[in-house]
Amino acid sequence: MKAVILAGGYGTRISEESQYKPKPMIEVGGMPILWHIMKEYSVYGINDFVICAGYKQYMIKEWFNNYFLNTSDVTFDMTDGNKVILHEQHSEPWRVTVVDTGENTMTGGRIKRIQKYIGDETFCMTYGDGVCDVDISEIIKFHRSHGKLATLTSVLLDQSKGVLNIGGDNAVQSFREKSKEDSAPINAGYMVLEPEIFDYLDGDECIFEQAPLEKLAEEGQLMSYRHLHKLRLPLPVPVLHFWPRRLLSYRFLQKFLQLPHQYLCLHLLQ
Repeated sequence: MKAVILAGGYGTRISEESQYKPKPMIEVGGMPILWHIMKEYSVYGINDFVICAGYKQYMIKEWFNNYFLNTSDVTFDMTDGNKVILHEQHSEPWRVTVVDTGENTMTGGRIKRIQKYIGDETFCMTYGDGVCDVDISEIIKFHRSHGKLATLTSVLLDQSKGVLNIGGDNAVQSFREKSKEDSAPINAGYMVLEPEIFDYLDGDECIFEQAPLEKLAEEGQLMSYRHLHKLRLPLPVPVLHFWPRRLLSYRFLQKFLQLPHQYLCLHLLQ
């Protein structure tokens, strides 16, 4: 099974880094976020990747071009025509296809453009700026059990503020503190899709999270795998699934993400 990773956006909300590189190539612990996502899939036996690149796509290609060399023992023999001899290598058993899907293409358009690299196979799909501790093998198992075209992973976004009940005259009728009942399910980004999904995509302006997913839901072809795991993190809240970037500096993210990636559930909102 292949994993498709959307990695073509501009990342404007973290422009202090994305002005120099694609957002998925921002380094965490010395390695790009994209690498951490791929390592997670690799844990579950998925080692064939299709990267939907766009903005500064050449940087993603150059990184993977150099990765094998940088993770190998190498001899540069300049006495014999500058021969390069690779010895023991330590890179992962990955097959990576990096596709230039255009700088301004929307998410649905990017997925549509890589159709020929997927063929008639079921495939995983996620975003190049999100790492989660979800059990990918369980998502795939759930997807195969229901026979629908698409499965997304949902998590509960905790309500962080007190709740007001306001009447028609704008008078506050009641106030109470937040509770678990106020939490709302949101898309965590990890999906499993059937190849028929390409029939729902049309052109570069297609936004996957709008008309295609809405139509799938209307037709009863969209299922939700509920990710209920709670994380213990050194933050004021016990769970970090989604966090507005405006509240976090890049330096804070770097410090925070020193945690092992399997304990992390993070999404840098576009």
